[in-house]
Amino acid sequence: MSHTKADRLVTILGSGPAGLTAALYTARANLKPLVFEGGQPGGQLTITTDVENYPGFEHGIMGPDLMDVMHNQVERFGTEFIMDEVIEVDLQGPPFTIKTRDMSLTTEALIIATGASAKLLGLPIENELMGYGISACATCDGFFFRGKEVAVVGGGDTAMEEATYLTNHATKVTIIHRRPELRASKTMIDRAQKNPKIAWELNKTVADVHGTREKGVHALTLKDTKTGALSEFTVDGLFIGIGHQPNTSLFTGKLPMDETGYLKVIPGSTRTVIPGVYAAGDVADSVYRQAVSAAGTGCMAAIDAERDLAVRGVH
Repeated sequence: MSHTKADRLVTILGSGPAGLTAALYTARANLKPLVFEGGQPGGQLTITTDVENYPGFEHGIMGPDLMDVMHNQVERFGTEFIMDEVIEVDLQGPPFTIKTRDMSLTTEALIIATGASAKLLGLPIENELMGYGISACATCDGFFFRGKEVAVVGGGDTAMEEATYLTNHATKVTIIHRRPELRASKTMIDRAQKNPKIAWELNKTVADVHGTREKGVHALTLKDTKTGALSEFTVDGLFIGIGHQPNTSLFTGKLPMDETGYLKVIPGSTRTVIPGVYAAGDVADSVYRQAVSAAGTGCMAAIDAERDLAVRGVH
């Protein structure tokens, strides 16, 4: 197959654990990857404080520090970074065309590692206290709330899963939901209702969160959705369990997704239905959503891309 020579062999969208691991492997394979860092360079870990569950850091590491270490390691092997956001992709190819506001380039292989963003409540204090008493990931942060009382906002499967998991660490977990009925599956609701550590605040929303970065969260203001009455609720931490939104709007109508917007890959690989386009990390993972599993699929995407390029005789 003859086609015009692309500007790049491998281009990676996203600079979280998936994107950087893909860059590490492709760089060491001498594929000279280009990484578009996106709107949140370093991904979700940059808004996390202590990371104690990433292998290799015996005493834990701060999220931003972990991403700095990974970034420096990848750069050492010749990865090029562009601090820009991609606004359009043309997947008729290969080669594929990638456009930002300032530039356009073509690439033989495209690894999508744009991640997913936790849906938040929209309170001004959320970003300030994220990682300091507010969290969107129970498996990441539950350990820090051993022996404490926490609340989980949400009424779907995510909230039930988070709450049930948190009972392994917290003494009490209160589920806060705006309606009397829950959206979660019956199995998940039954499991939560049978758990003696789980309490309920239904017909309530979180109107405000009280706390500081130094001391964490100490209380919430709850609003009754029927009467509008406000009440103070003492709690040591708040977990937001209203789901994640994969950052896939660029690929709407261009790649198969599930009903939430997660990219679909061919089972056992990171390949999408378009040869030469791969998906790694949280953008294609609605189940695990961990830094280490994202890094693992970043490695897989790099190896998939390297092998496919070799079969095509491109490198």
